[in-house]
Amino acid sequence: MLQILGKVSSINVRKVLWTCAVLQIPFEREDWGAGFQSPSKPEFLALNPNALVPVIRDGDFVLWESNSIIRYLAASYGGEHLYPGDPRARARVDQWMDWQATDLNRSWSYAFLGLARHSPAHQDPEAIRASSELWTKHIGILSQRLEITGAFVAGQHFTLADIPICLSVNRWLHTPIPIPRPHFAAILAYVNRLAAQPGFREYCGPDMV
Repeated sequence: MLQILGKVSSINVRKVLWTCAVLQIPFEREDWGAGFQSPSKPEFLALNPNALVPVIRDGDFVLWESNSIIRYLAASYGGEHLYPGDPRARARVDQWMDWQATDLNRSWSYAFLGLARHSPAHQDPEAIRASSELWTKHIGILSQRLEITGAFVAGQHFTLADIPICLSVNRWLHTPIPIPRPHFAAILAYVNRLAAQPGFREYCGPDMV
């Protein structure tokens, strides 16, 4: 059975858990990360030398990096409807997954750590405000994309890209940023559409930021 190492409170672990829910992949999960078993233990470092969650074990195959993991799961467990084989359709999914992992994630890092995780190292008010403004700017970019598709981020159908994107949107909606939060109608409609997907309520609710 697929094994997932990582705590549910991690947004990157939830990418994997939500993908498993959509694809109906049975799994066993172990809590690793802050507050649980330390990923700096030698047995974890032997699996991922970066000491980060999640890590999966699928038989004798070990994999880390959350977006790589969910791509692997879609390719291995009948998920072509989530991660299409057509090169252009797949590239569109990859584009938005990579945008989430780079531009979007970098924008919210300081504000989220300061406001939601209360990190002592992330309490500079100006840096929090700047991060919040950049985060909101990127949510605006996503909103413009959703206005074009009228459905999901890669097009008319739910794909693998919507899982990390929606988790990041959920984080933006439920973090108390110190600037006015624009009313992006396309974003709210998008979240409502995704609420029908298996795993949404377990891994993308207001208490899962």
